[in-house]
Amino acid sequence: MPDTTEQGLAMLRAKQGFICDMDGVIYHGNRLLDGVERFVDWLVREDKRFLFLTNSSERAPKELQAKLGRMGLKVDESHFYTSALATASFLRSQAPGATLYVIGEPGLVGALYEAGFTMNDVSADYVVVGETRAYSFEKIEHAIGLILGGAKLIATNPDLTGPSERGIIPACRALVAPIELASGRAAYYVGKPNPLMMRHAIKRLGVPVDQTVIIGDRMDTDIIAGIESEIDTVLVLSGVTARERVKDFPYRPHYIFGGVDGIPPLEGGV
Repeated sequence: MPDTTEQGLAMLRAKQGFICDMDGVIYHGNRLLDGVERFVDWLVREDKRFLFLTNSSERAPKELQAKLGRMGLKVDESHFYTSALATASFLRSQAPGATLYVIGEPGLVGALYEAGFTMNDVSADYVVVGETRAYSFEKIEHAIGLILGGAKLIATNPDLTGPSERGIIPACRALVAPIELASGRAAYYVGKPNPLMMRHAIKRLGVPVDQTVIIGDRMDTDIIAGIESEIDTVLVLSGVTARERVKDFPYRPHYIFGGVDGIPPLEGGV
């Protein structure tokens, strides 16, 4: 059962490092969620180490920094790590200099270019898929042809859906599914809960595992990623997971809050 005792809350608040998901935790689309400013102010005031870790591959850290800035939050670019960066790092370790056919947004393409990769839509070594609104039958068809010709399929993250200002929208895995089904090839998913991405995040945070906590809105990525990395987990109900759905999973978060506003103590509290 999630810990709701005063002792449990005190242990959570005493943690040195906080890994925070973004979609459904910090914002929905272009709307900052309630209590986020108070939460970030508390992190800074208490000198916590924190990292915004997102499975979304659409934006580069600088763009995420600018997005939060437009919402009134000033956070240094160094506090962001994305599945696009993790995907670029993974491919660089596996196949430096490979050529890629990419279905995705500038955050993914830029990360891959910076890692030394070139784009090739004729005889690519890898097909790489991330979130995008520029999705078409032609791109699906082209990706399938490359894969049947020998290209390997990589996806930035396994999220099926994500939260937005308009409600639930399709995410990366929903976009990859037609390519997997038609090609008969399963994608390798780099983002949470893949331990690769979590190791990168924990290393960048620079805090011992027993002093780190992950905050997210998804049981199937954020919470299981924390459990498998042996760090405490916080589920917030401000994203895609409703409280009644928690019992459907064979594992439990250490803490559950309506949103991140419940994590800092109230003014004058402990």
